[in-house]
Amino acid sequence: MTAVKVGDGSAIYVPMIRDMADTDRPRERLIQSGAEALSTAELLAIVIRSGLAGENVLRLAERLLIQFDHLPGLARASVTELTTVNGIGPAKAAEIKAALEIGRRLVASAPEERPRVTTPDDAFHLLKSEMMFQEQEHLRLILLDTRNSVLRTPTLYVGSLNTSVVRVGELFRAAIRENAAALIVAHNHPSGDPAPSPEDINVTRQIVQAGKLLDVAVLDHIIIGHGRFVSLKQRGLGFDR
Repeated sequence: MTAVKVGDGSAIYVPMIRDMADTDRPRERLIQSGAEALSTAELLAIVIRSGLAGENVLRLAERLLIQFDHLPGLARASVTELTTVNGIGPAKAAEIKAALEIGRRLVASAPEERPRVTTPDDAFHLLKSEMMFQEQEHLRLILLDTRNSVLRTPTLYVGSLNTSVVRVGELFRAAIRENAAALIVAHNHPSGDPAPSPEDINVTRQIVQAGKLLDVAVLDHIIIGHGRFVSLKQRGLGFDR
C-alpha cells in the first residue's frame, strides 16, 4: 500500500494492484473469467499497466474515463490530449490509442466473411464506429459486388464537402478499380446532427447522375451523426423517386 497525505495532514492508504487479492486484479480476473466479465475501467487498466504514486492503475483508468467522457471521448482524443492527464505519458497514450484502433478495426471488419449491406441501417452499422466521432467530415464509399457484399470502404475526402472539392470521377474510379457493381456514399457531420444540407443534396444528385452514365448503381448516400443517421435515398433527396 501507499500512504497519501490528505488536506488535514492525516494519511490514507491506497492499495496498489499488487496488494489486491488475485480475484480483484484486472489481469488475473480476465484470465480466470474472460474479458467480457471486466468493466471498461478494468480493461483500460490492463492496457495502461501501471498507476502512479498514490493512485493505482484502476483508479487512474477510472479518472481517465471520467475526464474524457468514456470510450467515445478517448477515441476522439489525440495523443497530446491524453498526455495532459497526470500519470499518462506518451507511451501510455500510444498504447491506449493502439488498443482503441484495434477495436475499431475489429468492428469494421468481418472475420469470417465479408459483410453484406442491404439496408441503410446495415451501412450505418458498418461505418458508425469509425465515423461518428470524427472531428472533420470524412467521405467514405461502401463498394459492393453483385450480391451486396462489401469489397472495400475507402476514405476519399477529409474536410468540408462541396461540389468544388468532391470530384465525382474519383468516386467512380475507386468503384471501377474494384469492379464494384454498386456503391453507397457516406459522410459524417462532426456536429452530430445528420440533417442534410443543400450542398449534400446537390453532391448526391451529381453522383447519382454519374452512376447512371457509368453503369454503377448508387444505392444511397447516408449522413452519419452521433448515434443516428439520415438516408438521402429514403428521403428522396438527390434520388429520383
